[in-house]
Amino acid sequence: MYLLRIIPLCVIFCVGTALSIPVQENEKFLENPRYLNYDELTNLFRKLETENPGLVKLHTIGRSVKNRELWALEINSNVNNRTLLTPMFKYVANMHGDEAIGRQLMVYLAEYLIYNYGKVERVTRIVNSTDIYLMPSMNPDGYENSEEGQCESKDRYVGRENENHVDLNRDFPDQFEPQRAGTLLSGRQPETIALMTWIISRPFVLSGNLHGGAVVASYPFDDTSAHRTCCVESRSPDHNLFKKLALTYAENHPLMKKGDTCSTEKFDKGITNGAYWYEVKGN
Repeated sequence: MYLLRIIPLCVIFCVGTALSIPVQENEKFLENPRYLNYDELTNLFRKLETENPGLVKLHTIGRSVKNRELWALEINSNVNNRTLLTPMFKYVANMHGDEAIGRQLMVYLAEYLIYNYGKVERVTRIVNSTDIYLMPSMNPDGYENSEEGQCESKDRYVGRENENHVDLNRDFPDQFEPQRAGTLLSGRQPETIALMTWIISRPFVLSGNLHGGAVVASYPFDDTSAHRTCCVESRSPDHNLFKKLALTYAENHPLMKKGDTCSTEKFDKGITNGAYWYEVKGN
């Protein structure tokens, strides 16, 4: 199981006050958009679970350095009795605590799927046929340390990194470096260990990781055996499938498909191989 990385915006949202925008009837939760802090997110997810038994189940996959829960919301038509061979999909966001847009998108996606189940045919079909897990924040400590309206990382990357000042996006085992049996979790951060343990315990068939900072859909691999800094394509065994998925996403995004939304970077058709863009070891 490999990862499709989606970076949906040029910059993290820089808003200091809540905005009121016109919304469609099935998107009432967007009327007053704002970022939710950890306590607000926790209360919302618990409320969604309580109000939608059988459709929503709240999981904690572990805890952060500062003992905050790493929440994952499961959405499926029968969450209490999973049907064998139902494909499992997960989105993980906010790996970098100051990249907040993906976190909030996961909240809105959860609300959209839940409120429109049984009303919108496409939503109903997806929820009936897929076991969906939404993890809005892998780095809740970093998020709480970040500052809304500050679009650049703070000094010493406070907020971007976890409480121990570790970049979680570079804390995973490197596939091209030999690992001793039983040592994969050694020396890693609690958030990383929790996510690795969770992934191993469930047969996810596809995943997406949301970041902020560019408008592009990036597909595996993110590193190479030679560990070149950039500009070398590194293909996964499912290269053609991942490229097609990335292209499908980008083609349906009015800005991403242009490939030139951010003036500093250009992406053909709005997609890129991760390693060709820049290498990330341990991602």
